[in-house]
Amino acid sequence: MSTTLDSELLRTFVVVANSGNVTRAAEQLGRTQSAISIQIKKLEETLGESIFQRGSRGVTLTTHGKKLMVNATKIIGLLDDTVATLRCTPLHGPVRIGIPEEYGDTILPRALAAFSNRHPEVEVTVKCGYSVEQLAAIGLDELDIAVVFEPGHPAKGEILYV
Repeated sequence: MSTTLDSELLRTFVVVANSGNVTRAAEQLGRTQSAISIQIKKLEETLGESIFQRGSRGVTLTTHGKKLMVNATKIIGLLDDTVATLRCTPLHGPVRIGIPEEYGDTILPRALAAFSNRHPEVEVTVKCGYSVEQLAAIGLDELDIAVVFEPGHPAKGEILYV
């Protein structure tokens, strides 16, 4: 007999595990504490294992809960990626990106590979350099987007993350 796991139960499990508290998880999910407890109980019944150790200060993962957390996180990520891919309007054309040199060998290759897999019709050009160079290139319309660091005074333009 096969066991089917409900993705919503897995999502609830991950929020509870990350918050360490059923009440905080309920607030984050916009549900009641009892609704979250029922979902966790249903997941534990489905698995036939306890996934949380309950205490006066909240919950911690059991050994089974830790194993479930690894896979639940992957499953939720795949489900979210699938929905995003199906809903996403295909991108195409060129994009010019500026990024600090220190990220050229670390983060950039993985990020470009993931982007290329999701948007194969986009031609990406990358310019590595210092923030001041990236800002000048943005000003000259040589870049579409740039990662810059300006401690103390924010850059002109649209700030995507601080």
